[in-house]
Order: sequence, then C-alpha cells, then structure tokens
Amino acid sequence: MSVLVLSSEDVRAVLDMESCIEAMEEVLAALAREELSMPLRFVMRTPDVSNLMGLMPAYRGGPAPVFSLKEIVIAPGNSASGLDPHQGAVLLHDGETGLLQAVLNASAVTEIRTAAVSAAATKALARSGARVVAVLGSGVQGRAHVEAMQTILEDPEIRIWSRTPTHAEALALESHAVVSATVEEALAGAEIVCTTTAAREPVLRRGWLGPGVHVNAVGSSIPTTRELDTATMAAAALYVDRRESTLNESGDYLFAVEDGAIGPDHIRAELGEVLAGSAEGRRDDDELTVFKSLGIAVEDLAAAQLVARKAEAENVGAVVDL
Repeated sequence: MSVLVLSSEDVRAVLDMESCIEAMEEVLAALAREELSMPLRFVMRTPDVSNLMGLMPAYRGGPAPVFSLKEIVIAPGNSASGLDPHQGAVLLHDGETGLLQAVLNASAVTEIRTAAVSAAATKALARSGARVVAVLGSGVQGRAHVEAMQTILEDPEIRIWSRTPTHAEALALESHAVVSATVEEALAGAEIVCTTTAAREPVLRRGWLGPGVHVNAVGSSIPTTRELDTATMAAAALYVDRRESTLNESGDYLFAVEDGAIGPDHIRAELGEVLAGSAEGRRDDDELTVFKSLGIAVEDLAAAQLVARKAEAENVGAVVDL
C-alpha cells in the first residue's frame, strides 16, 4: 500500500489561502445539503486537564467516497516555547476499500483552514465595504487570520492586539499592520473582529463594539473557556459552523446559556446554510453578527483532499509503502 506523506512544509507549499477559502465555502455548503456526515468529535483529557486529544472523523460520499480522520493533541503550553499548540495528523482513506491514501501534518492544515473559514464567514456576514479589522491575538491563528483578511478585503486596515506586545509588533511588522495597546483601542471603529486568543475569560465586551460589526470568535474551542462576554453573545445574530458542536463544546455559547441570556433558538443558522442559500445572513448594516468557529471535521477533510490533489500534481511530499 503506497501512502502520500506530507509534512508541515509540504502542506504550506501547496495550500494557499485563496484556494482554501473556496474549498471551505464549498464543503460547508455541501454539509448543509447533507452531502457529508460526521459525528461530534471525541475528546480525551489528561488527568490535570492541561492537554487533550481530539478525534475528528468525517465522510464524503459520491463517485469517489473518502473517509478522513484528524487526530489532534492540543497542548496550550506549547505557545510559550514557540510551538503550535495543535499537533497531529490528518488521514485520508478510500471510502470503498478503506486503503489509507495520505497522511498530512495537522498543524498546518488546522492553521490555514481555520482562518479560511473565518474569511468565508466574513465574506458572507460582514457588511459591504468593511475594511477596518481588529485581530486579537498574535499567535498561529492571529497570523493566519491577518493573511485571510488580507486575502478577501481590498486594502484592509488591520490592528493587532496581544497580551505579548513583542509578538504583536513582530506580526504587525511582517504584515504591514499596526499595533494597538489595548483591546478597546483595537476595536475603536473596527468593522470586523477576529478573536484568536488563548483567553479563559472574555477579552471582548459588548460596550466596546460599534454598530454593524462582524465578529469571528475563534480562540475558544472547549466548554470551559470563552473570549466573548454574555452581552455580546445575547446582542448578536449568531452563526455557527455546526449546531451540535456549539451546543456541546462552545464556552462562548454555554456560559451565555448558563447566565440565562440565550438558548438554542438564538442560533440563527449554520454558516453552510447561509452559503447554500437556505438561511439568511445579515439583515441590515447596523446588525451585530458573530460567527462562532469551533473547527469541524469536514473542514479538515476538504482541506486535506485539496492538499493531496495539489501535492500529487506538483510532485510534493513523499510516497512510502506501509
């Protein structure tokens, strides 16, 4: 059995942001049309709850069916040593024979596809002409979101805030953005906000947001942490990547539910439903919209398929016999 093996460098060599955004738009719309399937991800935690492992399977049918599985370890402490907190692999299997086709570095896939989904949400939900962007966080996802916003917006003004000012300054220098000393400064006049932090408590509050802002809430992907306060969640038209995931995994959502501010009916739609045309998006220019991103398995499947196709066409990666 010959298997294509793709390193982080291989993935980055072939997976450009623009094509990944297109792939995310396509797969999320296909998910809304029930052309793919996936269960809620399985999470295993360490006894001290510092690290966790997630297993994220998905299946796409059709003339060339495929199974995918992302196994990912999230180690928050990696950030202090310059490592990506997300470490693992994405596996692609033939959907008929079960033969393993490809093994990809999951850190690179996760980094790029997560920001690409935020870009897809911004295209679908932000008000027309928006160009002032606040990126909260300067780590792996902060950097990827700057690239994603620069990919879809014409001449954007990007402000970066981070709890580590030297990291914000480095990212601003390489991306021609500006550094904000406080969150409030970054949000003043911002039309698009991307929260990509490792915060456990809210870093964004409703009073700091002007009318018509679109927020991509990305950093928290577990029930016990959040980046957005309850008032923001309650005031927003809420869009999600998957309802089931949000109801079970999103601290941003679950804390607001615990406070009695919202319930399941507060979710207006999944992003894929908006992209497929089966649900409405923004209603007016003054509406606050929030896209709660948790990251779902079909996104990894689509990104991995795209990478494998491009790698084969460009002779990138290594083929090994297993």
